[in-house]
Amino acid sequence: MKNITLSADERLIDAARREAARRGKSLNELIRAYMEELAGSRPEDAEFERLRELSRLANGRRHGWKFDRDEIHDRS
Repeated sequence: MKNITLSADERLIDAARREAARRGKSLNELIRAYMEELAGSRPEDAEFERLRELSRLANGRRHGWKFDRDEIHDRS
């Protein structure tokens, strides 16, 4: 693997690091994934990862509700 050097404003880097941490990843991982997506080297993996990320970030809206087998099969 080859290293690259990027230049960016310090505030931008700090904000990006915070967002990466919020997602449970390093800034390096996010940039690498973006570059892979940009280059089109693994579109299916990138789409799956994006779906997984959206799912993880979603708060859900069930408010504690769970499936009730009897309710599901109620035919009335």
